[in-house]
Amino acid sequence: MEPIKIVIAGPRGRMGREALELIHKTEHFILVGAVDRTNEGKKISDIEGLPPLDAVIFTDLERCLQEVNADVLLDLTTPEIGRAHIKIAIQYGVRPVVGTTGFTQDDLKELELLVEDKKLGAIIAPNFAVGAILMMKFSQMAAKYFQDIEIIELHHDQKLDAPSGTGIKTAELIAQVRDSKKQGHPNEYEHIEGARGAEYDGIRLHSVRLPGLVAHQEVLFGGEGQTLTIRHDSYNRASFMSGVKLAIDTVMKIDLLVYGLENILE
Repeated sequence: MEPIKIVIAGPRGRMGREALELIHKTEHFILVGAVDRTNEGKKISDIEGLPPLDAVIFTDLERCLQEVNADVLLDLTTPEIGRAHIKIAIQYGVRPVVGTTGFTQDDLKELELLVEDKKLGAIIAPNFAVGAILMMKFSQMAAKYFQDIEIIELHHDQKLDAPSGTGIKTAELIAQVRDSKKQGHPNEYEHIEGARGAEYDGIRLHSVRLPGLVAHQEVLFGGEGQTLTIRHDSYNRASFMSGVKLAIDTVMKIDLLVYGLENILE
């Protein structure tokens, strides 16, 4: 396969460390640079606990892309930084693969136009775990037969956004095949505000944040005399790497913005 030259943003985070191991062991992936808040001018191999890769670390993505020849930006930072990085990458003709969440519909429309103008591929993935993508697709299938649905997403206590990108994406997929419906008793009320969770098109979303968790979600369907639960659990961040690899390989072959790995799974 043709080599793919990669810049990674967020190399010292938990996802970043797993992604560096993926790049290190994938023959056609080449790390050509990294973007980090600190460690300007050091190499990845200089940082304790990171693999022996010689890519130089920059604290500014634009300067990094001015100095290295990259094909793909793998961004595993925060929603705010990710939104800025994806625009910079597109400006320099680098294809973004973004694992951060928090993109609004307006953000996606703007990015879609930028990608079309540059004729580049870009992938934004609320979740890189293939099992989680299947959980979302199965939930969309089930929503044709069960109208009453609640989503519970559970993550580690350092996650910044709620609901999670996966939770929102699941609700969006379900809403495509389900008629809008206000669930529960028509006169229900909350003794404590927020007890019924967030609401998306009548679907209730609940966010749990606890130490010890990684990324988990269950979708509960209720019907006459029966319930159905579809659940996915990621117990470590290695579970996301098959999706990261798929996204990097795929982004080199497309010239449009893809939001969600379910759109590239065959």
